[in-house]
Amino acid sequence: MLTALAYGLAVVLDLFVIFIGLRFLLVPGPAAAGYGVPADAKGDAAAYLTVKGLRDFSYGVLGLALLAFAGAEAGAWFMLVVALNPLFDTVIVLRHGGPKAVAYGIHFATAVVVLISAALLFAV
Repeated sequence: MLTALAYGLAVVLDLFVIFIGLRFLLVPGPAAAGYGVPADAKGDAAAYLTVKGLRDFSYGVLGLALLAFAGAEAGAWFMLVVALNPLFDTVIVLRHGGPKAVAYGIHFATAVVVLISAALLFAV
């Protein structure tokens, strides 16, 4: 039961990050607004939004690959390290005047869930 929960949560989180990455690649303006720091999807900002999309997409794919080919412990270490992204996203949103509800309710909460996923994978 714990194994299914640990892997299930990790897979859902990885798929969600892939979705976020694709959203930044396909509809960067609305994705940036949802992130908490709106950005114009034209001009120089477009490059940064593309980088964010590719970063998130590749992290999701890497997480799935680690779970599939290296197992729970590798997935746990990955989740532990990758939890830094939403933690720093919290800081970025706050430093740039974004909504506190987004900073804490989305980014910080995501970091907590990712850390729980890491703990569950370590426990398997």
